[in-house]
Amino acid sequence: MSSPTDPDNGLPVRMPRPRRPGRHRKPEPVVAPENAPALVLAVPGTPSSAVRSLAEEILSIARSELPGMDARIGYVEGDGEEYPTLGNVLTQTAADQQAAEDRAADLAAVEAAAAAAEAGDEGGQAEPGATAAARQAPKTGAEERLVALVIPLLAGPDAAGMRQIRQAVLSSGTGAELTDVLGPHPLLAEAVHVKLSEAGLARADRARLFTVATAADGIILAAVGGEEAVQAAGITGMLLAARLAVPVLAAGLDEAGAVARVAEQLREAGSQQLAVAPCLIGPEVPEGLLDAAAAEAGCAVAEPLGAYPAVGKLVASTYAAKLGIPQQHSPQGLAAR
Repeated sequence: MSSPTDPDNGLPVRMPRPRRPGRHRKPEPVVAPENAPALVLAVPGTPSSAVRSLAEEILSIARSELPGMDARIGYVEGDGEEYPTLGNVLTQTAADQQAAEDRAADLAAVEAAAAAAEAGDEGGQAEPGATAAARQAPKTGAEERLVALVIPLLAGPDAAGMRQIRQAVLSSGTGAELTDVLGPHPLLAEAVHVKLSEAGLARADRARLFTVATAADGIILAAVGGEEAVQAAGITGMLLAARLAVPVLAAGLDEAGAVARVAEQLREAGSQQLAVAPCLIGPEVPEGLLDAAAAEAGCAVAEPLGAYPAVGKLVASTYAAKLGIPQQHSPQGLAAR
């Protein structure tokens, strides 16, 4: 039987179901707020095409985590248009944002004048030059807007690297804000685990009951940045040891002989098959340093973290946390595959 609201053919209308509340409801996607500050990724080390590809891939992952971001790359040791310096990127970001604000102000003035004319208000026309004067007026208080958040592409503390980045931010005169480094964090332990398993130096997870013939029974977690970096890597090392059920010790890759000394400690404790696992993203490591340290210690070596998805997620979450943007967190502690 049809009702007055049924279609002309008399068939019943299927009404849409209300959205079901609770944990099974699909969450709404989170996007960056309109006019949010830019995310500028500060890339340390000597720039190259490989480093640029890595940084671009990390930003692509970050954008997928938080769409709508204005995300850019600045090289701490950059030079020229191909690898723009961090300072130049911040200056250009500020100029682009000012230009966008000027266009918005011009459009608002035109719309206001059109509305006034349509209403017959002859006095509603904007005075010549008023819009330009308003654009040039200094902004204070609530009108001030943060230009950019600068996120260092560093897995752990590095006093020298952060000093370079901080100086570039201050010298730009843009008022950009510098965040902390990405680690230590459980996601970095996951990333190191995956890199070890990719090199055949660790099982992919503890749930599957099979062994890897080349699996290491002792891990040296390599860091760059002095004692503070080694201590921070030690936190990641404890998380990694829990995942692998083997001893893990941190060592400074930039300290002469440190990796070899830690390797000897592990051998004295009973480990025989050792591996060096960099708790490093890659660009911050001088070329050849990692392989040389592993060879001196007589250890196999895994690749740096690179553009592993966890790194991009940490960049996005660092940006979101600084701006107070709620994030949809995926379950932690899942076995790496």
